[in-house]
Amino acid sequence: MTGTWIAIGLLGAVLVLALAPRPIRRWLWGGHRHKAEAVIVARRDTTSMDDATGAVRSVQAADLLLPAPALEQIWSPEHLERLARTYWRFLSRVTAGLIHVRYTANRRYIVLVARPLKLLTFSAPEYEMDPLRGLVRWRIERGLLVGRRGRHGRGYLQIEVRRRPGGSGPLAQLHVEVEVANFYPSIASAVSRRIYHVTQSRIHVIVTHRFLRSLQRLDLAESKVGRFAR
Repeated sequence: MTGTWIAIGLLGAVLVLALAPRPIRRWLWGGHRHKAEAVIVARRDTTSMDDATGAVRSVQAADLLLPAPALEQIWSPEHLERLARTYWRFLSRVTAGLIHVRYTANRRYIVLVARPLKLLTFSAPEYEMDPLRGLVRWRIERGLLVGRRGRHGRGYLQIEVRRRPGGSGPLAQLHVEVEVANFYPSIASAVSRRIYHVTQSRIHVIVTHRFLRSLQRLDLAESKVGRFAR
């Protein structure tokens, strides 16, 4: 319980960082302006909690219009792995390093400041890819933010990309979707659902939307694991 309250306090600090004016965020993160290589043409956001069980499902999605040759170049398992790494890199940047990911062969730890404060522990990512769809999924194992009912792989975080018709000439359309499903937040059960909605849930939505917007630069991070590196 003490760990949950510590997490809530530090998540509040993360929320302040996420809501800071753009010039302050850029100064804190050490960011620079990059020329956009793609354009977001549509966005979608849905978040719901099952009243009976407390399970959360949250989906943030965007359609990107980008040069067809650029999409062909990045449509590979290696770049799907790099997209996954880009998500964790962005999470660290947007929180000024307060939240970061630790890697082992079989686990991914989302750490708040220091190793004992493991907000989320995921199993190693699962990958799926075919000519029209790519997906990376991390199953949720445990963590300070996870209630008992959501442990041992019952919930998951995933990033899905789908090629869509609708491009024009040399342009192609890519659908990117970030989903958290069957997630049982410990804050909602141990403290209150209202506090969960105004802290953890809100942070996730804000950060995910900004992650999707950052993909316009097509600046994919190098993988830490390099499972599919050529």
